[in-house]
Amino acid sequence: MTVNRPKGIIIAAPHSGAGKTTVTLGLLRALHQSGIAAQPYKCGPDYIDPAFHAAACGRSSFNLDTWAMRSALIEDLITRTAADAEIAVAEGVMGLFDGAAIAGQSGTGSTADLAAVTGWPVVLVLDIWAQAQTAAAIVLGCKTYRPDVDLAGVILNGVGSARHAETAAEAISVLGVPVLGSLFKNADIALPERHLGLVQVTETADIHNRLDAVAAAMRDAVTLDGVVGAAAPLKARGDSGTGAVYLAPPGQRIALAGDAAFSFTYPHILQGWRDAGAEIIPFSPLADQAPHASCDAIWLPGGYPELHAPTLANARNFRRGMHAAAERGAAIHGECGGYMVLGTGLETAEGNRWEMLGLLGLETSLAERRLHLGYRRALDRMGCETFGHEFHYATVISNPDAPFADIRDIAGTAVGDQGARRSNVTGTFFHLIDAAV
Repeated sequence: MTVNRPKGIIIAAPHSGAGKTTVTLGLLRALHQSGIAAQPYKCGPDYIDPAFHAAACGRSSFNLDTWAMRSALIEDLITRTAADAEIAVAEGVMGLFDGAAIAGQSGTGSTADLAAVTGWPVVLVLDIWAQAQTAAAIVLGCKTYRPDVDLAGVILNGVGSARHAETAAEAISVLGVPVLGSLFKNADIALPERHLGLVQVTETADIHNRLDAVAAAMRDAVTLDGVVGAAAPLKARGDSGTGAVYLAPPGQRIALAGDAAFSFTYPHILQGWRDAGAEIIPFSPLADQAPHASCDAIWLPGGYPELHAPTLANARNFRRGMHAAAERGAAIHGECGGYMVLGTGLETAEGNRWEMLGLLGLETSLAERRLHLGYRRALDRMGCETFGHEFHYATVISNPDAPFADIRDIAGTAVGDQGARRSNVTGTFFHLIDAAV
């Protein structure tokens, strides 16, 4: 059987803040407006950028994470989701070679590792606002640092003038790396941010006009044919590892919370549940909806419950429905923000404590923010090992329940909070990505 090998590119940069997201969104929107089907992806664990990708081009964006995912899963996700696309566009993470210090399932989680696994060439976004010819030295380093990463071209960002762009481009051209375009510094196309990245797409006012403006800037700056022409087919896997087995669903009928407070859900997880025959029934706690009584599992994803704590505390129908589900034995699980809502109380950044569901004894606070960030490995009491990540600013005040799992960082050190289990109710700050090989 012939396996589909979608063509793709990876938008990367030497460092964070160089303009990867702006370029990716502008490119996706411009391609969409030109009638070119572009399938978006995001390198690494991220919920917010993929939602903007989807708004830009009308297609769900999927995460590709070489630290947490098996290479078989990465390949299956791409061949499945990009089968009808003319080009795949993956947005990188951090700097091109930045990843975990210790490799996970198929790499360190770096953008370069994803380029090596997929065989897709890199288009490097260079912020040259405070430099000119020195940009060529950075390009040379990125081009030669890893022989298994193909640098297909450069997009200059933060350009001050036409002569500024010409000076940098002339120096880069000596290296044989094409400059695909120059994007002038433009505060009008910036997107609003908050502490975990961009403000969510559903909260961004006038999002489609903003995306149109970014696309217009990209069309003025970049030759789309040159970017599309740089794409290369997905590389076939060279190993004989396990096939693409997705994570098993927690139940047959799954009530999935989804609204501005519970928005951090990975599409590939839901795809795996559906493939296994599970039915997913959405509900909104912020609208005071209860999970459907026929559901045998309830999943509360992460998000920003601290921004909606008063509404959640007063959502009586939601509370009654959750307690009824716990009493009838439904499997209830919360990730990060969902975990905090399952607890007894949540203190906001302003110091106000709001009563949560009380299905777990957890008390959390954001009054004194402390960043908890990194990849995680979890081994549950049934011996099942999973890979994921943790990203939050909450502090655990108390957690009297039994631990959910043995959760460790990339170095194998146990993290401060091991989650919680009380009968059929569980929760953890750990965001699930994939099962272990």
